[in-house]
Amino acid sequence: MSKIPMPHPIAELDGDEMTRVIWSWVKDELILPFVELNTEYYDLGLPNREATKDGVTHEAAAAAKRLGVAVKCATITPNAARVEEYNLSQMWKSPNATIRGAMDGTIFRTPIITKLITPAIPAWTAPITVARHAYGDIYNAVEKITDEGVMEVAYHNTVASVKSFAEACFRYADGEKLPLKFSAKDTILKKYDGKFLEIFAETHKAFPNVDYSYTLIDDAVARVIRSSGGFIWAMKNYDGDVMSDMVSTVFGSLAMMTSVLVSPTGEYEYEAAHGTVTRHYYRYRDGETPGTNPVATIYAWSGALKKRGELDGNSELVNFAEKLESTVIAVIENGTVTGDLAALAKVNVRCVNTKEFIAAVKALL
Repeated sequence: MSKIPMPHPIAELDGDEMTRVIWSWVKDELILPFVELNTEYYDLGLPNREATKDGVTHEAAAAAKRLGVAVKCATITPNAARVEEYNLSQMWKSPNATIRGAMDGTIFRTPIITKLITPAIPAWTAPITVARHAYGDIYNAVEKITDEGVMEVAYHNTVASVKSFAEACFRYADGEKLPLKFSAKDTILKKYDGKFLEIFAETHKAFPNVDYSYTLIDDAVARVIRSSGGFIWAMKNYDGDVMSDMVSTVFGSLAMMTSVLVSPTGEYEYEAAHGTVTRHYYRYRDGETPGTNPVATIYAWSGALKKRGELDGNSELVNFAEKLESTVIAVIENGTVTGDLAALAKVNVRCVNTKEFIAAVKALL
């Protein structure tokens, strides 16, 4: 068969460890046989970030903005142990934080639902989309420990970025016809969190049809646990980071969650919500093929291809991306799963490794 044309490129941001390996498997087996893939490639693997003094991260962020669509593999944010392991000259900042700051975007994370898995909270019968502010807070913080043993942290945000965040949330909620809930802690950070609350209330006036409410973050967690789902939960950067992991785990697995960064000027970056799966990478390096769940990585690719197709009016590319996603779900619901889902399934399943799962998707696709 002839391959599906893709005249306009997307930015391809490669990453680290097991997800870097899965990245190539997904591309080689599920994309390249069917699509004339057109990408600008940027290697955000930690060795190349070190070699370029992190210049490649800034180049990748600029490409994502210029091309309008990007797809990103998970990357290492180094700590002291990683500095030693990779012989780094310094503890480079999170690539995600750099890219999110450059795009001034909002992250929307939604669990991938299958009939095979019953949520750990049975009352959650509809997905919960986490909208995470993707700028500022502790991800761009500076910190030190003084000679007196006092720990100090300073972080910031901007009114312009919070306004972009609020508008993105209300636009998304309006388009999806879903309630929007915002949570923070303005009783403690009266000026900082209070400004978020003020901006959200003001933005709501431009979107009167959106069912909007504000709840303190600790009370919101209790309310969410007792809910049935079916809403957008907007939070600041750190809160959204933590709660998106919780939401994905309740619905099955962190590898079963989509993640898209949306800028206020209409650029999109798709990625898996999880990290680089270090333990599995060490096993792979020792000759094993582990059972890492590749679904979120597949959906990152399908999301980026779908958006490229939508922006270009390329219906063939959109249809392919949608078929790829529906094929993944069909494989899972037919009982072929990786170990993380096998432990949650209520029926007998066939537990496979990563390459076998990808092969099953390719065969059905």
